Amino acid sequence: MRAILMSLLMVVVVIVIYTNVTGGEQGTKEQLKSSGKHMSESIRRMSP
Repeated sequence: MRAILMSLLMVVVVIVIYTNVTGGEQGTKEQLKSSGKHMSESIRRMSP
């Protein structure tokens, strides 16, 4: 029983850490959106 509880606690901790790293204003998802927007704007400014 103790091993199951420890495993469950570990899974919950990993999920919480993952959510905090990827979400939020400075999370990975937001950084990817910002980077994509910046690249898109740079490509639009290029002259052929």
